Amino acid sequence: MFRFICIVIFLVSFLILSIPVFFVEWVIGKFNREKRDYSSLRIVQWAFKVILKITGVKTTVIGEENVPDEPVLFIGNHRSFFDILLTYSRCRRLTGYVAKKEMEHIPLLSTWMRYLYCLFLDRENPKEGLKTILQAIDYVKKGISICIFPEGTRNKGEELSMLPFKDGAFKIATKTNCAIIPISMNNTCAIFEKQFPRIKKVHVIIEYGKPIYPDQLEKEEKKHIGNYVQNILQETINRNAEML
Repeated sequence: MFRFICIVIFLVSFLILSIPVFFVEWVIGKFNREKRDYSSLRIVQWAFKVILKITGVKTTVIGEENVPDEPVLFIGNHRSFFDILLTYSRCRRLTGYVAKKEMEHIPLLSTWMRYLYCLFLDRENPKEGLKTILQAIDYVKKGISICIFPEGTRNKGEELSMLPFKDGAFKIATKTNCAIIPISMNNTCAIFEKQFPRIKKVHVIIEYGKPIYPDQLEKEEKKHIGNYVQNILQETINRNAEML
């Protein structure tokens, strides 16, 4: 419970103290947009790393060298709020995450998210959902990576299970032919969700898979690309469970 309280205090303090930082970043952006983008990225990554330090989580990272220095589509399984902190704190390039629409209404946090090219997906409105995917495609074309959890929500089922992937997410890759990088995560829900509201010091495993380029897939693999990527993630999750 102590770790949880420390994280809440840090997060609230960070958001409040960042109010003048928004103005500074806005001014920087008027002269050099790329400099503002990367300074915003590093500030948020610093905050995420502090939070992870408070949790005491031990992270084993495999295959990070598989991520090419180009805009990609990160595809991950999703079981914890901490999935975002664990992966975003490691992004070398500008990366926008696709989040649920409800997060757009959280003061200050949503401002940082917009600065960092995050997109808000309305899961109940297919028309608005399509607009979000089209915006993500545009971001990739402009050199910004996108991370999405195609299960659509946090999976609260068995540890090694995944919810069915939603195919719309993969249009980001098929329309741009950017690389798909699978990110498998093991044991992340043990940090917080399993014993809410306590934060537990645990060992998690993150593995970055090899790049998957849609135009290099067989016809049937490309036709069912969601299943293809999900099967790769499932195999990795099952294999890495033995390391815990």
